[in-house]
Amino acid sequence: MRTKKLIMLLGVLVGSTGIQIVAAAQPGMPPPNVHVALASVQMLAPLMVVPGTVVSRNDAKLAAEVTGRLLEVADVGTVVAKGDVVARIEGTVIKLRRAEQQAEVERAKARLRFLESEERRYVQLADSNLAAATKLEQTRSDRDVSRSDLQIARSRLAQIEDQLARTRIRAPFDGTVVERLMTPGERVDVGRTVVRMVDPQRLEVIARAPLEYYAYVRPGQQLELRTGPVVASGTVRTVVAVGSENTHLFEVRLDIESNRFPVGQTLRVSIPISEARETLVVPRDALVLRPEGVTVFVVDTDQTARQVSVTTGIGAGEQIEVLGDLKDGDKVIIRGNERLRPGQRVSIMSS
Repeated sequence: MRTKKLIMLLGVLVGSTGIQIVAAAQPGMPPPNVHVALASVQMLAPLMVVPGTVVSRNDAKLAAEVTGRLLEVADVGTVVAKGDVVARIEGTVIKLRRAEQQAEVERAKARLRFLESEERRYVQLADSNLAAATKLEQTRSDRDVSRSDLQIARSRLAQIEDQLARTRIRAPFDGTVVERLMTPGERVDVGRTVVRMVDPQRLEVIARAPLEYYAYVRPGQQLELRTGPVVASGTVRTVVAVGSENTHLFEVRLDIESNRFPVGQTLRVSIPISEARETLVVPRDALVLRPEGVTVFVVDTDQTARQVSVTTGIGAGEQIEVLGDLKDGDKVIIRGNERLRPGQRVSIMSS
């Protein structure tokens, strides 16, 4: 009778505890595999998230510097090197003016050569002929005027050559044509924007934060950048400590790796809001969130999992501050901790 009651009691226990009793009844089962990381003491500061935008440090709208009809304009998406032609303006009138001015230069040269020759001739006659001496002075005066005329003609020719060169709109840096504001055949005036170029290699992030946190952001700091699942870091290049009376914000500019984000991408930038302090941190994956609270599993020296209740604090990236019965160097489980039970033996796969 007692044996029958024991069998019934065992059946009730199995039905109520399910797999846990079965697992405990099979000591030959291997311990679950887990991945661990070390709890460590680090310097952390509380953060606030502010919006930021990816911009290029080389972003230019190229305008025409001469008037004329557009002959060529680079297509959107064209990759060009510094000095390449991105647009060409008709220069027929300028070429005709150049030819005219070249003739003026040649005429000034011929006039100067004649006067220099006359000067040499009058020098030979000046010693014996008073009239020749007077003529020599006049010739030298005309020669000096002719030299000035030649310089003026050459200067005007150089100006025309410069205008002719400006009929080619050239790329001021390596980049990509991202916008074409005029098309071939249109007449363009001086100062009219023709194309926009952007350098996708030299990128930075512009973010603005409240002025009260200005003292905690310094050049050279690494700040976390996020957009969706993508996490990256940027280096503070400069901090602009000027805010307006309406916004009370200061500007932060961060250098980032090229080709990581497109120009115009909106990011979330983590800004420190106080000085860093020494804290005990664990990876966020070590936290086990349950209705009764937040816990962490620690692997003891006997390879068993010990559950520790913790309180979370400030975080930075994948690390988060924890307060509880933990110390620097403890092995915390970051993979395989979802179904662990306190006191269960585990097999460490990696650290």
